[in-house]
Amino acid sequence: MQHNIHGTTLQVLECVLAANESVVGESGRMSWMSAGVEMTTSTAFTGGSKGVWGAVKRVAGGATIFASNFQAGPSGGVVSFASNVPGQILPVNIAAGEEYMVHSHGFLAGTPGVQLSAGFQQTLGVGFFGGEGFVLQRVAGPAQTWIQLQGEVITYDLQPGQMLFVHPGHIGMFTGGIQMKITTIKGLKNKIFGGEFFLCQLTGPGKVWLQSLTLAGLAADIAPYLPQQEAATSGGAGGLLSGAIGGILKS
Repeated sequence: MQHNIHGTTLQVLECVLAANESVVGESGRMSWMSAGVEMTTSTAFTGGSKGVWGAVKRVAGGATIFASNFQAGPSGGVVSFASNVPGQILPVNIAAGEEYMVHSHGFLAGTPGVQLSAGFQQTLGVGFFGGEGFVLQRVAGPAQTWIQLQGEVITYDLQPGQMLFVHPGHIGMFTGGIQMKITTIKGLKNKIFGGEFFLCQLTGPGKVWLQSLTLAGLAADIAPYLPQQEAATSGGAGGLLSGAIGGILKS
């Protein structure tokens, strides 16, 4: 399968399907497709996480309960998936027996055989990540996958025993060999006044992809510009966004 990644800030993944090739994604993530491509939505990933139990495992990892399979006809076709936040789309080829830990909304699409499940889940205090807690998806193969990370992406290759302490929201993805545990900031003053309480301790060997943008931080920055009455009555995310833009323009 061929693919193209278009754009810079809000990227678009274009999957070019040969005859009878297919690609799978979460329900609602497809942006456009050519004639001759057939979409089938169910609780099963074709060749991957199947049935109700597979859907439950995906939901526990932050995914949607439904998956969509896009299969080209005899003449082939094109399916595109657009980013919903500023960032980068990374192609990741996962071999049999390999796995990656990815932030809860990072999986964009993959070839048949991709498997999604809950990799890590922990509540980190009231209101942290909007009350959802800290969730990582386990993405396994064999499959070609595409992962969406937020903002700019910084990578580190950790040697055996080498440690990196990261704010949970900045974790984009890491290889299966990385060991992770939640730790707290040392020192009472740091805990009270430092602005951070929980950190993820990542220990090598393996590769880590960090993302500069956190949705919790973005929401906190936008919140002062949201007129409360307008945000409550103007209807969903579109109303929130228009309210935020209006507030910023008035300030």
